[in-house]
Amino acid sequence: MADTILVIDAGTTSTRAMLFGADGKLHKVAQRELTQHYPRPGWVEHDVAEIWERTLACAREVAGHAAPGIAAIGITNQRETVVAWDRANGQPLARAIVWQDRRTAAMCAALKDAGHEDAVRSATGLLLDPYFSATKMRWLLDNDGQVRAAAQGGRLALGTVESWLTFKLSGGVHVSDASNASRTLLLPLKGAQFDEGLCDLFGIPRAALPQVVDTHGPLSQSDPDWLGRAIPICGMIGDQQSATVGQACLSPGETKATYGTGAFVLTNQGGAVPTSDHRLLGTVLTQRDGERRYALEGSVFVAGSLVQWLRDSLGIISSASETEALARSIPNSGGVIIVPALAGLGAPHWRPDARGVISGLSFSTGRAQIARAALEAMAHQTHDLAEAFSADGTPWQTLRIDGGMSANDWMAQDLADCLGVTVERPAFVETTALGAALCAAVGAGIHSTLEDAAQSMRGETRQFEPRVDRSDRDERLARWRKALAAA
Repeated sequence: MADTILVIDAGTTSTRAMLFGADGKLHKVAQRELTQHYPRPGWVEHDVAEIWERTLACAREVAGHAAPGIAAIGITNQRETVVAWDRANGQPLARAIVWQDRRTAAMCAALKDAGHEDAVRSATGLLLDPYFSATKMRWLLDNDGQVRAAAQGGRLALGTVESWLTFKLSGGVHVSDASNASRTLLLPLKGAQFDEGLCDLFGIPRAALPQVVDTHGPLSQSDPDWLGRAIPICGMIGDQQSATVGQACLSPGETKATYGTGAFVLTNQGGAVPTSDHRLLGTVLTQRDGERRYALEGSVFVAGSLVQWLRDSLGIISSASETEALARSIPNSGGVIIVPALAGLGAPHWRPDARGVISGLSFSTGRAQIARAALEAMAHQTHDLAEAFSADGTPWQTLRIDGGMSANDWMAQDLADCLGVTVERPAFVETTALGAALCAAVGAGIHSTLEDAAQSMRGETRQFEPRVDRSDRDERLARWRKALAAA
């Protein structure tokens, strides 16, 4: 009997394939790094063909002789990244513009100045920021001749990464799940499909966009040529929504934070369409049979990528794992504060023009102080989000954390200390992939509901309790706010 789930986790810095059992046990994993292209300051691109080729290689490595036992495929992905391809031959037309890319800041500012943000925000739950997909699509149409010619010839396909991978896997099915579609600025939170009026506002041809489908259910199937047999694609979900599912935040008020390339906090809002007066985002969490659950979201653009920058660009550390030992080697950061606005500031500030700051340097500053300040920046940014969520009437009682950075015990404890709440971490921190497995398991009928799947597939957790004096925390946050003002 086919009862395993093949998950494709197409991230920002790498793509992976993982094979899960119906009990949540991870059987096998394959991973390939993705090349990061930075053609200009503020620009971030990926090779679209490379995303597909390396994803397929991972999937084939994991599936191998196990393909007959795979019940379904689940796909989770970096959101907002825009892919353009020719629907006639399936060939990429341009490099993908990655979610971190800031090239459309002036376009967003012009739309704000024209008075469009309130209407866009009311419809989509999003702000006019380069982070989201629509202005990236517009930029490609305006600046890439191949994309423009394909649009004029009726051959253009636009989508996010899950759309691209599904198109290739299925041999031509052009769909996007509701969670990813809700990040484009083109899907109303209450709308079943992309909106003509929003498409007209951003100048996006509606015919180039995919059909919006559920996050879990019988969505498509793979071409048998890729993995040896046709396998149903039963889960498609954006990475942060997937981590929310994987953390079993399935009831209103439950909150998770994922610390990967960026940091993303989502609070389940149930069936209520979310609104925010403090510049948080409303997003689709899941959709089944057209019925949606929503989440309130705060997005931080730089988290693990800050540690990667310390390693690759500054040479301060040789591996990310060094940061925990360095942080523990000193009693404090020596007054050093890092504002990691290397790609602007996300929620709740939304300043694409902001730039990174390292303050409090002295001759006594060394590698340990810089590394500790980098980890402390995760708690500082999360605290800013906590204040915004609380002001919107959704205070956190417990924060469930995951992602690669969350494996750092020092950072997990620092989050609890800075936030003043219990922090809970699962034994298996790769909950983004697990969430896609849960969706695919329900979509394939292995489990009846996401709640049942979570109970069967989610493992043990560990808790971190606050243990610092409030005065010490307040003093540190005061230094953070001063540095933030300089950014």
